[in-house]
Amino acid sequence: MPIVDSKTGKIRKNYSIEELEKAANYMRGLNMVSLCAAGSGHAGGTMSVMDLAAALYLHVATHDPKDPFWDGRDRIIWSTGHKAPSLYLSLGMAGYFDVEEVVKLRKLYSPFQGHPHWLKLPGVEASTGSLGQGLSIAVGIALAGKLDNKNYQVFALTGDGEHQEGQIWEAIMEAGHYKLDNLTNILDKNRLQIDGWVEEVMNIDPIVDKYKAFNWNVIEIDGHNMKEILDAFEKAKNFKGKPTVIIAHTIKGKGVNFMENVAGWHGKSPICDQMEEAIKQLGLSTTLDWNGLFKKADDYQAEATKILEAKQPKFKKDYFWNRQDKMKVKMDPTRMGFGRALNEAGDDERIVCLGADISGSITISDFYKDHPERKKRFLSMGIAEQSGTAVAAGLAKEGKLSVIGTYGVFAAGRNLDQLRTTVCYGNFNVFIAGAHGGVSVGPDGATHQALEDLFQICGLPNMHVCVPCDSIETKKATLYMLFNIKGPKYLRFAREATPIVTFDHTPFKFGQANIIRYRGEKENFVDAFQTFLSSEYKSEKEDLSLIACGPMVPEAMRAAWILKEDLGIESRIINMHTLKPLDKKTIIQAALDTGIIVTAEEHQVGGFGNWIANVCSQAQELYKKPFILGMIGVKDRFGESGEPWELVKEFEVSAEHIAQKAKELYDLKMKK
Repeated sequence: MPIVDSKTGKIRKNYSIEELEKAANYMRGLNMVSLCAAGSGHAGGTMSVMDLAAALYLHVATHDPKDPFWDGRDRIIWSTGHKAPSLYLSLGMAGYFDVEEVVKLRKLYSPFQGHPHWLKLPGVEASTGSLGQGLSIAVGIALAGKLDNKNYQVFALTGDGEHQEGQIWEAIMEAGHYKLDNLTNILDKNRLQIDGWVEEVMNIDPIVDKYKAFNWNVIEIDGHNMKEILDAFEKAKNFKGKPTVIIAHTIKGKGVNFMENVAGWHGKSPICDQMEEAIKQLGLSTTLDWNGLFKKADDYQAEATKILEAKQPKFKKDYFWNRQDKMKVKMDPTRMGFGRALNEAGDDERIVCLGADISGSITISDFYKDHPERKKRFLSMGIAEQSGTAVAAGLAKEGKLSVIGTYGVFAAGRNLDQLRTTVCYGNFNVFIAGAHGGVSVGPDGATHQALEDLFQICGLPNMHVCVPCDSIETKKATLYMLFNIKGPKYLRFAREATPIVTFDHTPFKFGQANIIRYRGEKENFVDAFQTFLSSEYKSEKEDLSLIACGPMVPEAMRAAWILKEDLGIESRIINMHTLKPLDKKTIIQAALDTGIIVTAEEHQVGGFGNWIANVCSQAQELYKKPFILGMIGVKDRFGESGEPWELVKEFEVSAEHIAQKAKELYDLKMKK
């Protein structure tokens, strides 16, 4: 049954095959505009799934856009959350909202998050983005329907690369075991994932035989043939005694010739010229007013920026990065330092790198990129973080220097039990790279912003943890930990380009903090500061201490600039790049010397700050010594989509917020 009025049972709109084909094509055009306006996103998969999405929302599923939570509706779960624009466009075309609103995709405060969040947008059934989990949700909903004797159908949209995750096979087993004939899984088999062809990254075939072995009804179709799509849905609905999987053979980037069957378009958005060409190829040049749509996006962005800036702490001038004639800074993503280190050191035959499908994004593929002879020591594990972690432990047991990397949300969260029980309990020499730490990941949104990983990782016995401040320090940390630390080690780094605040000659000693002092404005920001190993530093009787890790170190440095130039307050900046083992002596000395400590972390507040507070609370040297401690970090909330530097401001982890907190504590101290 198509879109209905849940109160009367009447059909609101019925689409013919021709109308569905036309709608899917129009949705592809809007998708190109929305991705271009966002400046990021996933073009390839959103194009491959569009015919299936149009058929499902406009013809197959029973639902009422005027009553999104009507109990009699069919439930649709997007396990492939990165294809969110296709979901949003489907909802818009069905009438949940004006479909043109989707041009606000991935923007700050927008309900159209980089990955779908059901608490922000009616019509979205579940928040997804971590691959492999959506089918399990669908199994649970289907089981609830059976238990409650309800007639709704449950649909899940999954991808072929996603079938490399172990959890999805647990869900497949469960659905077959419980004979969930109210469940249909639509598998978008476009044959490509980020790292290349699925069959080369980690082959999932023979997928038909595997599903049949798990007691599923299997239907194979051309995922771009609307008649075949509708016939398959009808057969699935009428099949009894087993769940059904519709294996839809599709083309990644469908409809745009320069995107079709190109892995590089998995996580990429078109620039303006490419968008215009795509619209032309789709035959929509006279249909889509993309200039008008861009204006809608720009107007929304202007309003969001106004709201954001109104909330920011104010000082005498704009101290933000590169806004002044002096104090200029160069930017480089910290992840690049990780890749450069692997490229430089990769000739060591003991090193084996394990890729988890996002190899280029986190730069682990730099290990072999310029050295094809190393490719045999790069093991593609696919989207399988849990098994990959245990495999890395096995390699380490046999003497290999195993390096496994993925986004921090997966590197520290999805495989936490494997890290605890296999890697750390066994004290295996495994290097874990936790990439994309913090809110500065940007528009991908909450599911991909690691804000809890330090809680998870730092509590593990035997684990060594380092959070370097820039790309230069990241390279140094990678090389040191790889060859000099024996046992589990976790390196946390960011995605976005952040300030370079060190030199090759800047001291770096694992386990010992650096102390940084502001010396006055210079042409280049980095030259305005002097850096010491903490063991070589003598107190300059500063007013307060700013203790930070990772890209918060440059923010703390900028805060010191603000505090000195605006308020005459001297700051001791401590780059606590090593979290385990922690440099307790430097922390205690800062409390004794300055009486004020402000910690700064791009993380849920306390993941770093609590460790500093714990040192202070247990230090006998500080008993009966007055000192004040404050923390800057994310305040117990999930991340959201937005541009990286917008999110640094929105989540109150910018230099301005550090300076504001420092001034607050300084004033409190002066009153006593």
